[in-house]
Amino acid sequence: MLTLATVGFAVNFWAWALLSPLGPRLKENLDLTSFEQSLLVAVPVVVGSLGRIPVGALTDRFGGRVMFPLVSAATIVPVLYLGLAGHSSLGALLVGGFFLGIGGTAFAVGVPFVSAWFPPERRGLAVGVFGAGMGGTAISALTTVQLVDANGMAGPFLITAGVLAAYAVLAAVLLRDAPGRTVPTEPLARRLADTVRLPVTWQASALYAVAFGGYVAFSVYLPTYLKTGYGLAQADAANRMAGFVLLAVAMRPVGGWLSDRMGPTRVLGGALAVVVAGAAVQAATPSLVPVGTVAFLAMAAALGAGSGATFALVALLAPANKVGSVTGVVGAAGGLGGFVPPLLMGAVYGAYGTYAMGLVLLVLVAAAALAFTVTRVRRAAAPGAGGRATNPA
Repeated sequence: MLTLATVGFAVNFWAWALLSPLGPRLKENLDLTSFEQSLLVAVPVVVGSLGRIPVGALTDRFGGRVMFPLVSAATIVPVLYLGLAGHSSLGALLVGGFFLGIGGTAFAVGVPFVSAWFPPERRGLAVGVFGAGMGGTAISALTTVQLVDANGMAGPFLITAGVLAAYAVLAAVLLRDAPGRTVPTEPLARRLADTVRLPVTWQASALYAVAFGGYVAFSVYLPTYLKTGYGLAQADAANRMAGFVLLAVAMRPVGGWLSDRMGPTRVLGGALAVVVAGAAVQAATPSLVPVGTVAFLAMAAALGAGSGATFALVALLAPANKVGSVTGVVGAAGGLGGFVPPLLMGAVYGAYGTYAMGLVLLVLVAAAALAFTVTRVRRAAAPGAGGRATNPA
């Protein structure tokens, strides 16, 4: 079940990230401004993020066996639209990108589905392994531009639609919800209201907005950053972004595994400290080799581990019948954390011709999150259990 869920997450994230590698090309073809290009790649992020709130609550009610095939099938429609007709104008791309955001909601399906299959002491690693499905963005980064060059604009979209269809059928046949899964009986609105009153919801949301938001922001904007700031070719920039993504993906289960042993707050504290240092170095715009590369890879590892640690915190502290609802809110915060930076970076570069100010802001935000982790979040966790609370309320 963990493998099937992880594959489903990867496939949906592959679809969710299809526009990002094409950003520079679409900018040239449609004569877009830097802000319009940033908006284009950010729209699927914000829709996929906000959509996680109702999708997470629906997963608590109906289970992953229903929701995984449903989300995957629904994502096929915007993928086909973008590939066949929706790439000829900014307006059409924004409409397609809006509905492409459905693919990003798969995360809120998988966390409660996976959590229900594992005991508390193993959920950090299990949810971290599932979270590695965010590597679907690396598939997009490595293949989209090449497929467009070889087969035209429709190529990657048709292939992705076919994979989504195959997974939807596979999931409908093979997925099973965990025996004894707790099914909530309260109305959706009441469950969401109860969810937002849980301390873990807001603590994890703040941290995930930085950890996963930082990952999303770099994964969608790094090709543009490297092409504009360092003059790299589009394919080279996309490949380097894929390396960033793959390292972050590999570190996500590591962050969950370490959280099972050390406690999520310790892992988060270390990860955020690395982000502060890496962003501070990159704000000076050093040479890409080796200093810039080391800074970005260090941030990739830290953001991946921090993302895994955040949901280890959720899996341990959230009530069993509200994991999906909490995941939806926290996942939305993470996605929204990735929505603002690309727009900000595009606007900053358009105004000043440099990205330094945007990276300085990342330093400040990560430092604030670090302070929050080592004070408020650490106090909220049960002191005798390495970051694990026995009473989530």
